[in-house]
Amino acid sequence: MKFIVVTGGVMSGLGKGITAASIGRLLVDLGYRVVPIKIDPYINIDAGTMNPFQHGEVYVLKDGTEVDLDLGHYERFIGIELTGEHNITTGKIYRRVIEKERRGDYLGQTVQIIPHVTDEIKSWIREVSKKKDAEICLIEIGGTVGDIESMPFLEAIRQMRIEEREEDFLLVHVTLIPLDAGGEQKTKPTQHSVKELRELGLYPDVIVGRCKEKLRESTKRKISLFCDVEVEAVISNEDCDIYEVPLKFREEGLDKVILSKLKLEKRRESKDWEEFVKRMKELREEISIAIVGKYVDVKDAYISIREALKHAGVAVGCRVNCVWIDSEKLENQSFNLEYDGILIPGGFGKRGAEGKIRAINYARTRDIPFLGICFGFQLAVVEFARNVCNLDANSAEMGKGGHCVIDILPEQRNIKELGGTMRLGEIEVTIKPGTLIHKLYGAEKIRERHRHRYEVNPDYIELLESKGLVFSGYSDNGRRMESLEIPTHRFFLATQFHPEFKSRPLAPSPPFVGFVRSALEFKKSKKC
Repeated sequence: MKFIVVTGGVMSGLGKGITAASIGRLLVDLGYRVVPIKIDPYINIDAGTMNPFQHGEVYVLKDGTEVDLDLGHYERFIGIELTGEHNITTGKIYRRVIEKERRGDYLGQTVQIIPHVTDEIKSWIREVSKKKDAEICLIEIGGTVGDIESMPFLEAIRQMRIEEREEDFLLVHVTLIPLDAGGEQKTKPTQHSVKELRELGLYPDVIVGRCKEKLRESTKRKISLFCDVEVEAVISNEDCDIYEVPLKFREEGLDKVILSKLKLEKRRESKDWEEFVKRMKELREEISIAIVGKYVDVKDAYISIREALKHAGVAVGCRVNCVWIDSEKLENQSFNLEYDGILIPGGFGKRGAEGKIRAINYARTRDIPFLGICFGFQLAVVEFARNVCNLDANSAEMGKGGHCVIDILPEQRNIKELGGTMRLGEIEVTIKPGTLIHKLYGAEKIRERHRHRYEVNPDYIELLESKGLVFSGYSDNGRRMESLEIPTHRFFLATQFHPEFKSRPLAPSPPFVGFVRSALEFKKSKKC
């Protein structure tokens, strides 16, 4: 087993996740089986209760584990499906250790960070690597070197480096190379970051320098000299589209450095990723999609939506310009949403809900292509019930009374634990033949990921369908509605599930492809 560890220095948010995912892509293209593990040093058990404003999107894996958005990058770049065991948090590790202590597994020992916590970390990493039959385990340690929360994990990695053969271990350190007022690339932050890493007993084999522009050879030589790495192992990672990063790394020779240091051979060379990026860069058509949500000030809160639109755009042949619109601002003022399509993403709570409902009404009454996801699906039901069925309709989540066309199921009402009422993970959905969503998927059974609490109230389904709303997908033997559409509309589709979580650059999500294609046709029709 080979281990590649990615750490970060200077500041957070440099792109360690993209770096790790891109390394994974390079290795997959070279013919190797890769298993990624993300280490998040926070004490939370998972990312499920985290505020999107602070932490960005909560990504959902197929087993229902709520995780950091970097695992979404791993799935998209490497082309695999992960589970909760691929995400280690301080909370998970400490829970395991405490459970063992309570059972008496430590036979009366004083339980300490070293060796008990670090042993648990190493054991978890090795167990997952072995279980997944991987050849290379790719480990990203969240946060920044020097953070007190990261210390047990870095110590565990230090121990692993001693325990593994030299040719089985590679440390990649990602740092910031800022530009001063005169445009000079400054290496001092990198020097200090590497110094701090070395004080912990860790020595980088590769340094990836994040910079607004390509690293100059003089900058690479300086980093090599002061940080004790070969010049060839100082890799430039200048600003570019995230899907270009694997190709930039290949140009920089990172794949050759990895193969050399880990004593591996090139098995094959796939061109699929390169062809995808080429098509993406050659796009000439452009459409504008309004994304109406309440976390629009933090674009990472909807990162999977954004990437799914990009994947679909490449498949259809157009660039997708995302226009971010705050749903709260639509609640009590006039507005114009004359875009090529309108998308309502998932979310929780009543704040901004009325603005989303107004946006849905705008799309439905003006025949603008519409895609609703999760909460967007539920609010599409509310909008239709209000304005077509003439009901005083609401969702129980909005707490306004009236006809709760969206409600929580009876068996969930007495569950008090936060998250206990959530429906999470991949679930089989049955699709009605002849519907729009059936044409998009080309199948009557699909599996998609969920993250929601409320459902369409079965008491109102017959009335809603009698007025022209079609529930085209369902699960749980017909108890839960999974998708809706309006056949008389140009493109009006909403799903209770999150199709964006399974969208990949080389395998775009069918609902997004259909939506983007309809938006492009709509734009062209306006020119006629």
